[in-house]
Amino acid sequence: MNNLISNIKSLRNLTGAGFLDCKKALEENENDIEKSINFLRKKGLAKATKKSNRVANEGAVGIYSSDKLVTLIEINTETDFAAKNDIFLDFMNQIGNFTLEVSDLKITSEEFSKLKFNDKEVSEYFTDIISKIGENIVLSKLIFLQIPSETLISTYIHNSYKNNIGKIAVVLNSKVEELSEEAKILGKNLCMHIAASKPLSIDIDSLDIELINKEKEVQFASIKSSGKPDNILDKILEGKMKKFYSESTFLNQPYILDPDKDVKQTISEFSKNNDFQIIDYKLIVLGA
Repeated sequence: MNNLISNIKSLRNLTGAGFLDCKKALEENENDIEKSINFLRKKGLAKATKKSNRVANEGAVGIYSSDKLVTLIEINTETDFAAKNDIFLDFMNQIGNFTLEVSDLKITSEEFSKLKFNDKEVSEYFTDIISKIGENIVLSKLIFLQIPSETLISTYIHNSYKNNIGKIAVVLNSKVEELSEEAKILGKNLCMHIAASKPLSIDIDSLDIELINKEKEVQFASIKSSGKPDNILDKILEGKMKKFYSESTFLNQPYILDPDKDVKQTISEFSKNNDFQIIDYKLIVLGA
């Protein structure tokens, strides 16, 4: 009996399965650990298939980096409780670090799931973690950012579970004349700004033209319905769009640490002593 209890404990540690499931597996497999693991794995696969149809809206986002590449991922769970579990967070780091080995940076999440990782496909690792956690777990976002030489990479995680995992992840790629401590601080602060203000693009030129046209259409219809004279409609629309750009584009947003200045002005003033240029940024907000 003592040997059975000891093996149940070992089997639970190895598989993450429940006490009664482990007890049944050992009883049906002559107390053999390896056979019992296979027994539970088969049983777990059946459960995972059912759970994979359930909605996963919680989870976490993470940042992973090497000398030439930064990746951002979002992996969803069904509950916030599961997302904080060390088993899930370790799994997320395992998958995140593997993304740095990908050669095709245009790969989709679906294509990524079919890649071989050690001795099996990535999708099989998801099946395993579904069995352990007991919830549907899905890779929903996968973003790659190549790092050009001589650039400053700044990162920020908001509502963190680990240093590189949380609910909002930001990566900022900048070119700086001198890699000073002040430049690093500015890069970090700009990441915090992005996390708080969630810009849609760097500037007006990089904003989606369809989004701009739709906003103009909505604003114009709203102004016209208010009964304003026709000869001032365009002037009012111009003001409305200026406000829209200041809310939605990074360089035109009021800087969160000094709202009297926009981000462009803040960077311009810093650049008088040390030239600082924004190249690109990436933002992932959990569930967005």
